[in-house]
Amino acid sequence: MTKRHVSLPVEADEGVTAFTEQVDDRLSSDEDACEIVRDTLVDLFGDRDAYERWQAGGDVTPAERVRLQGYDPCNATLESEYYAEKDEETYTRSKHLQWLWRQFDATPMADNIAFALRFRQMLANHLFADAGEDLRLFKGITFTYGHNIEIGDNTVVHDDVHLDDRGKLTIGERVSISDSAHLYSHDHDIVDQTHVDNYHTIVDDDARVTYDSMVAAGCRIGKNAVVGAKSTVQGDVPDHHIAVGSPARSVRVKPGWESVADPVEDKLTNRADERQVEFDLPDDLDDFDEFQRDLTPPDGVDAPDAE
Repeated sequence: MTKRHVSLPVEADEGVTAFTEQVDDRLSSDEDACEIVRDTLVDLFGDRDAYERWQAGGDVTPAERVRLQGYDPCNATLESEYYAEKDEETYTRSKHLQWLWRQFDATPMADNIAFALRFRQMLANHLFADAGEDLRLFKGITFTYGHNIEIGDNTVVHDDVHLDDRGKLTIGERVSISDSAHLYSHDHDIVDQTHVDNYHTIVDDDARVTYDSMVAAGCRIGKNAVVGAKSTVQGDVPDHHIAVGSPARSVRVKPGWESVADPVEDKLTNRADERQVEFDLPDDLDDFDEFQRDLTPPDGVDAPDAE
């Protein structure tokens, strides 16, 4: 569908540019990331007066104190912070930037498309392993770490998409990821849920992953391929193919691409084992089993080994 150009009024655009460049410059410096995120969120949420009153020793209610403390990512935890295999040094900065991303999305300004797309592009440049140019990153996108994501030029990721980069996630150029899609790069053992394997998941150039679909860890969505709405992809979708269903199967080749596409396969081939991302756990890890389940099988039945 052809779209039209839309722009902010000159004065509003100047304000957006000045603010985004200010945050970008600070994130590019050696300044403490927690302080940058805290200052940015305090101002975005209009809490500067209350914050300075609290810092000066003024009275604040318990609720106000929690709110004011919460602007600082050093006073918060995220789910991915509990993952045993994460790289502590890399994750620390990623967590701070992810906190800014998530809290920005909770502001009214997150619905101002011209501002929000520009601001998220700037954050992606600092957070992702590689962020292409002219990205359109919409509201409510979540990710595991952020620093294991690579996205090519001119790609769009719509509202409420989850980009799991617990392993590695590569998204090519001119890709479209529709609302509420989930792309995974980790999986749990079927017997021992605490055992996790990480993979490299790929969405190649010009592909489309449409509404509310799921791509399992280690899969590849081929070039110019399409994943239909609400589909569950558990194998590789070949270049130029259209895959639909749960589990997804290739139903046809995109019209006009038959001469360069491989024949339609009845079942998608899963090559996740070829894309496994190995990791080592720290020797001094203070780990725990959050479920505390007894996985001992019934008498006479051997438990399968975790893969």
